[in-house]
Amino acid sequence: MEAISSIEDKFNSTFSVQELVKESIITIPQHYVRLDQQHPSPGAATPFQMLPIIDMNQLIFGEDFDLQLEKLHSTCQEWGFFQLVNHGIKSSILERLKHEVEGFYKLPLEEKMKYKIREGEFEGYGTQERGGGKFDWCDKLYMMTNPILRRKPHLFPKLPSSL
Repeated sequence: MEAISSIEDKFNSTFSVQELVKESIITIPQHYVRLDQQHPSPGAATPFQMLPIIDMNQLIFGEDFDLQLEKLHSTCQEWGFFQLVNHGIKSSILERLKHEVEGFYKLPLEEKMKYKIREGEFEGYGTQERGGGKFDWCDKLYMMTNPILRRKPHLFPKLPSSL
């Protein structure tokens, strides 16, 4: 593969934030600059301090189901993600999954690109456009596992069997 001359060209050819950060970049590529985002005011809590927590046990068995459901709904609308606790999944399974996912991200780019997000889809490996040609500053591997009929056949057969 011939040498890529600029960070913007590298972004366009690899579609991988991991590869970009391997470079000695001084400025953030324009694909990631989002001027419409509000910056936290001085002294405000960081997002990690305010990460929403959803208690699955409360959601299913709690006495105030409507309140818990509203909390889940508003968290999804405002944040788009949350920490789920009391879900019943064994910590050993979660640790094994974490290890396998970390292994995936350590694969050479050429291997990871076998799972590249296809045009018009959101499942696969890469980074996602959020509108106006702007992208999130992260790589992701997103796949739907259930129902089985919604799985993308081009993703699953190529994955390492352990994952």
